[in-house]
Amino acid sequence: MTGAYTDAVLMGLVEAVTEFLPVSSTGHLILAGEILGFQGPPGRVFEVAIQLGSVLAICVLYFKRLWDVLMGLRHDAGARHFAIVSVIAFIPAVIAGVLLHDVIKTVLFSPVVVCTMLFVGGFAILAIERLQRDKPQFHTIEAIPYRTALMIGLAQCLALVPGVSRSGATIMGALCFGVDRKTAAEFSFFQAIPLMAGAVAYDLWKNKDTLDMSGASIIAVGFVTAFLAALVVVRWMLGFVTKHGFAPFAWYRIALGAIGLFYFLIIR
Repeated sequence: MTGAYTDAVLMGLVEAVTEFLPVSSTGHLILAGEILGFQGPPGRVFEVAIQLGSVLAICVLYFKRLWDVLMGLRHDAGARHFAIVSVIAFIPAVIAGVLLHDVIKTVLFSPVVVCTMLFVGGFAILAIERLQRDKPQFHTIEAIPYRTALMIGLAQCLALVPGVSRSGATIMGALCFGVDRKTAAEFSFFQAIPLMAGAVAYDLWKNKDTLDMSGASIIAVGFVTAFLAALVVVRWMLGFVTKHGFAPFAWYRIALGAIGLFYFLIIR
């Protein structure tokens, strides 16, 4: 049982550390599960719990801003614009996720797919960083046009393939359409709230016949670990990308993808 708690902590750390970085949390969880041999409690309860831990961290960190938007919807044009562009960017991924859910879960959830996407995505990030406009046009979420929000939402759909990265697709899409780095990262954080909550609810519904709350203490350990680690990662990431950009994450993806492909295709 001690080993299960240790694995729960490690999986919670992997989820939180990678969820908001452009390196694919789903891909890392798949790889970590393979390496650790972690099965977790029956059903998808454990995965759901650690995702909710990360979502809760965003809600806590940005509570004031989210509350101000909610309270300002009736009288503040900026708050309404924030809400509208968030919904516009959210819709494409919801539609694609519902339509492709079963194919993604049954066909694409494999270490080889993950490593391939990590590798290819790393080069894509390097290319986008190099081609990014010298002077971004949009420096706040309230300034993002509706059309730009839609294009970011379409880019976000690429993250349905494990290994692409939801935050990576959102951020890179935003950079391509003139959003600055800090705002792109923040928009990605806010997109995580409805997308992850929706994905969790949909997975719960799809797996309602197999859900089991056994191993509640292991679930609690993973949830708390993901929540606390996400609090640290989100704060750190904003400062890091503002100064250094996303190239370090790209090289990490390339290295991990290459090592993973070598292991799963040749050694294993």
